[in-house]
Amino acid sequence: MMDRGSNPQEEKEDEKGGANSSQKSNEFEIKGKAGRSPNKSEFFRADQIDLTNLDRHLSRVWTKAETRRPKEEWEIDLKKLDIKSIIAQGTFGTVYRGVYDGQDVAVKLLDWGEEGTKTESEIAQIRVSFEQEVAVWHKLDNQNVTKFIGASMGTSELRIPAQNSLNGDLIQVPSRTCCVVVEYLAGGTLKNYLIKNRRKKLAFKVVIQLALDLSRGLSYLHSKKIVHRDVKTENMLLDKSRTVKIADFGVARVEAQNPKDMTGETGTLGYMAPEVLDGKPYNRKCDVYSFGICLWEIYCCEMPYPDLSFAELTSAVVRQNLRPEIPRCCPSSLANVMKKCWDANSDKRPEMDEVVRLLEAIDTSKGGGMIPVDQSQGCLCFGKSRGP
Repeated sequence: MMDRGSNPQEEKEDEKGGANSSQKSNEFEIKGKAGRSPNKSEFFRADQIDLTNLDRHLSRVWTKAETRRPKEEWEIDLKKLDIKSIIAQGTFGTVYRGVYDGQDVAVKLLDWGEEGTKTESEIAQIRVSFEQEVAVWHKLDNQNVTKFIGASMGTSELRIPAQNSLNGDLIQVPSRTCCVVVEYLAGGTLKNYLIKNRRKKLAFKVVIQLALDLSRGLSYLHSKKIVHRDVKTENMLLDKSRTVKIADFGVARVEAQNPKDMTGETGTLGYMAPEVLDGKPYNRKCDVYSFGICLWEIYCCEMPYPDLSFAELTSAVVRQNLRPEIPRCCPSSLANVMKKCWDANSDKRPEMDEVVRLLEAIDTSKGGGMIPVDQSQGCLCFGKSRGP
């Protein structure tokens, strides 16, 4: 603070005390140019600062700072991106359909938080997750992995429709978002495809084709030392020819050389390996376990463990070796692959390239698919009780 005693006018005001003294306690002093004493116009009351406008100003400054940083190799030209309509919404963000440079694309937006809605630590966590997803995805190139187009980090320049195409509600456009742009796949998620076929089931050759696509994609990821960590039918997409492509690398990681460096309950309940549920170290074999659950789901067109809570399922999978019930009509060649993949001992689970070979060796010429439930000879393999 400057020595204010040299200003006679201020000395007189100090002598008045009362309201003027309390007013001083709420004032900031700003040092003038060349160290001169500030005049009265250079004082600001802390309780009169417009924090809303200040937040907006800082947001603009933040955005400008982002635009000044060096451009990453995966960053796209937002002028070429035209966002059309919403495909899906969830806690992860919103997925839109759009066009980028003439190509049909899906655009996943992550909201970094309007002013005051997220803490700095939450925003930092979103940023780290986004950077990790992009770092993994943009280097992948395989027919069974959804093609990465590009991304943009912390932008306010997106052109987003004003109305939600799903429910007609107005869309509140976030001031700061990051987006991941990937190829658009018209077939939707594998999970929705299985739900649509829940009653009539799938032909055995279709089951094996879907399983091979998924296993080949995972084998490719593992060859690149990538562990997906959230393998489930909801994260698999289908193109027009029903080819399965792995998507959503939000929690994917480069596999740690030391398994002890990978711990924590990461993934989705029902697909998580026992070692992951139990908080123990794990490696790429957690994906193999999850694939085994997906394989059962593809064959049965059913959801695993539909009636169990998190606590019940965790305890039963880890301590009672609970697994989905394999129908009696399932060919042993496929049932054996399921059992190998979801073995409680991760060391006994096969590598994904071995799973590919096992599936390729299965004969589909004689059928073997699950019998539709609405036929008179429908499959009655499942009992009513499927819990622990």
